[in-house]
This record gives sequence, C-alpha cells and structure tokens, in this order.
Amino acid sequence: MSADVKKNLKDQLSRLLVRHDKLDAHLTNADREVPADWDDRAQMMENDEVLEGIDAVTRDEIVQIRAALNRIDRGTYGVCARCEESISDGRLVAVPTAALCINCARAE
Repeated sequence: MSADVKKNLKDQLSRLLVRHDKLDAHLTNADREVPADWDDRAQMMENDEVLEGIDAVTRDEIVQIRAALNRIDRGTYGVCARCEESISDGRLVAVPTAALCINCARAE
C-alpha cells in the first residue's frame, strides 16, 4: 500500500470536512434573512434542499474515507471485508475507499 493513498485520502477528508462545515453553517444559520416574497422563499427552500443533499453525500464520503483510513491503520486495506480476498489494484485506483472486491460488490 502506497503512502500516497493514505495522504490522498487524508487530503480529500480535509476538503470534505471543510465543505461539510460550510454547508452546515449555512443551513443552520438562524440569522439568515428569510425573503418576504413567496417565490423567493420557495427558491430559498429549494436551494436549501439541494444543499442538504450535497451535505448528505459529503457526510457519506467522510464516513467511507474514515473507514478506509482505519483499514490502512489496521493493515486490512485492500482486503475484501466479505470474502477476505485481495481487492484488485485497478479497483482501488478507481475507488480508493472500496471495502469489497468487485465480485462481492456486484453481489451486494
């Protein structure tokens, strides 16, 4: 396992944590001015729903990266969590957070 993989995952995690913090600060800002116009208010609510969706994806990516970093630390990175066979290098390049080999992932 290359040290570059761990560094890249940590860098990506840092970027995602910043994104999550910004989204969370925006969405939970009680001081935000709510438009008086109903059309503007509806647009604001729609925008918030999109941001909530982006934040949900961001949180999921954070969980996946933390799990991959834990597997690296435990020495199980690159080993399928289901069948315990090696995960191909190609799969790990494409999906560095992969916990399952391609066959187990397809079966799931």
